[in-house]
Amino acid sequence: MATLSVIGSSSFIAYAVFQNIQKSPEIRPLFYLSFSDLLLGICWLIEALLYGTSVANKDIVCYNLQAVGQIFYISSFLYTVNYIWYLYKELRMRHNQNGQSTFPLVIDYTCHVGQIAIILSSLIPLLLMIPVFCLGNVSECFHNFSQSHRCILMFSPPSAMAELPSANTSVCSTLYFYGITIFLTSFLLSLLTIVVLLIQAQTLYKKFVKKTGFLGSEQWAVIHIVEQRVRFYPVAFFCCWGPAVILVIIKLTKPQDMKIHMALCVLQALTASSQGLLNCGVYSWTQYKFYQLKQQARRDADTQTPLLCSQKRFYSRGLDTMESALGFDTSPPPFFETVILEHPGTRIIPH
Repeated sequence: MATLSVIGSSSFIAYAVFQNIQKSPEIRPLFYLSFSDLLLGICWLIEALLYGTSVANKDIVCYNLQAVGQIFYISSFLYTVNYIWYLYKELRMRHNQNGQSTFPLVIDYTCHVGQIAIILSSLIPLLLMIPVFCLGNVSECFHNFSQSHRCILMFSPPSAMAELPSANTSVCSTLYFYGITIFLTSFLLSLLTIVVLLIQAQTLYKKFVKKTGFLGSEQWAVIHIVEQRVRFYPVAFFCCWGPAVILVIIKLTKPQDMKIHMALCVLQALTASSQGLLNCGVYSWTQYKFYQLKQQARRDADTQTPLLCSQKRFYSRGLDTMESALGFDTSPPPFFETVILEHPGTRIIPH
């Protein structure tokens, strides 16, 4: 599963670099999310390869690899929140643009906030894990870390070796519960934020559908795909990390129930290491659906009147830009103008 995750995340990274879209506002958080999934998959793959082999200083390597892995999966939580937040802002901006212009300062502010959030998503996990690196290595918490499957488990209990001083055992136990607390807190906060953004996005989408205005078929395709991504990425996020969270909670509440631990460990191995693969699959599927919707819009335009056929040519000119950045102009086409009467209602008059 770690190998599949590495293949999936690296495929998206290669696609973004090849298409030169990694710096676009939408792709940037997803690009860093895939990069974090790639590094996390590599860490898990190395741990799996180390398991069952005799390597010098294997305990130290396994302990520090797991600490590095914790940095990457906390970063993946934050990058997922960043991406869902961007999709929500995209829907909100499209809703506000329907019938009015958006100020450039608002767009610049959103871009700056997104860049700061990406930097913090990498910096915060690193700062949180500094005590695990420093105190854990100084107190030699890595003793016996490669035994009893501890090298391939996300959270391994502290070493209870008799030769360790009692003070060191206490420090290792504290760091163990500290790591679990950081994991659960970051996951629950990320999940709560994603759920709130999901509810807000669904509300915006319903308002968008009910709101009258002139939008082309391909523009609606963009809005529909953004709405789908707002729903599917949280589902992939929960499917990947839900079993791991349940396993950690059960370990804390029922530490002696080994049958449930083993079942959840197997399920966690299948899900937690597959985030890179699932994220790549969600993006590929929505891109394919977007292509289908655009093709359907083109076929529908072939059966329209000459005036609507001219609309088809108008949207075709902006198709390349729409494909690269999933952006569009929501203002009416130049061959239409909307007249607002004094009483409620509107009418559309051709030039």
